[in-house]
Amino acid sequence: MDSLTQIVLGAAVGEAVLGKKVGNKAMLYGAIAGTIPDLDVMARFLFDTVTATEIHRGFSHSIFFAILFAPIFGWLISKIERKGGASFKDWSWLMFWGLFTHPVLDAFTTWGTQLFWPFKTRLAFQNIFVIDPLYTLPFIVFLVMAMRQKKTSPKRKRYNRLGLTVSTAYLVTTLILKWVAYRQFSYSLEAQGIAYEKLDTRPTPFNTILWSANVDAGDVYLIGEYSFFDTKEIVFRSYPKNHQLLGDLSSDEKIERLIKVTEGWYTINKKEDGLYFNDLRFGLISLDPKESRFAFTYALRPSDNGLSVYETPKYRKDAKRLLGVLWQRIWGN
Repeated sequence: MDSLTQIVLGAAVGEAVLGKKVGNKAMLYGAIAGTIPDLDVMARFLFDTVTATEIHRGFSHSIFFAILFAPIFGWLISKIERKGGASFKDWSWLMFWGLFTHPVLDAFTTWGTQLFWPFKTRLAFQNIFVIDPLYTLPFIVFLVMAMRQKKTSPKRKRYNRLGLTVSTAYLVTTLILKWVAYRQFSYSLEAQGIAYEKLDTRPTPFNTILWSANVDAGDVYLIGEYSFFDTKEIVFRSYPKNHQLLGDLSSDEKIERLIKVTEGWYTINKKEDGLYFNDLRFGLISLDPKESRFAFTYALRPSDNGLSVYETPKYRKDAKRLLGVLWQRIWGN
């Protein structure tokens, strides 16, 4: 999830663990704990594109990381907050839950997490977009209401618990919505006589009303959208896999690693300046029916020193275009 959501979740968890003892400091350190796992994004400044992509939501988003670093951070905080009324054990427990709940929440997104690192299994339930106002905004409201109460006030605990309850209830609801959307895509594929090997669904940006599906149909991938307000049949657009365009590059170590990252959901495009590797898991850059660019695309540049991989940039104008089409499409076809 986005940084703001993780800060709010961490603060709420910190309050639940230690708020009665240390008041708003529990929220502060909980928010810090909720931010720490995402510092793995710094890998992009230290490693090549493929390695940085593999590191993201890996070690720092694991149970092992939470167990290992919770006592270290707990010890540091206990030295800073000597007069806070909380022990080393208290602070360690707060940090553990802050570090642990972060990857648990991320597991519900499209990218997922390696919660059981060093095992390679990546949990990605794909039932909530990385930014979802319906999850975050009510959570913030209840957290601020709790923050304004004295640490011994029963209302403080009640408001914080309400924030955790409402956000969790919404998360569970999105799982149900995902199942309903999945069934609609399945019915539509069957009704249209489309044979397929695999169907993958996820919410479109910022909402859980409009859902998108990737369909593995042999030599091509199909992509379609379904809104709960739709009245017409789902339209699936075809995108050739073009895996053969890789040629000898298909055996390159970096390509093999990229394929593992995408779990096989990728296409290859050939342009005048070379080949491009598209990660289908996050869909197209916009919902425009004529759109051909994907949200995550990597330029492949062979040289005498080996293959170089670069993530293509995204621009503010792309976001504006996405929001405009998204708002119209949510309300049905």
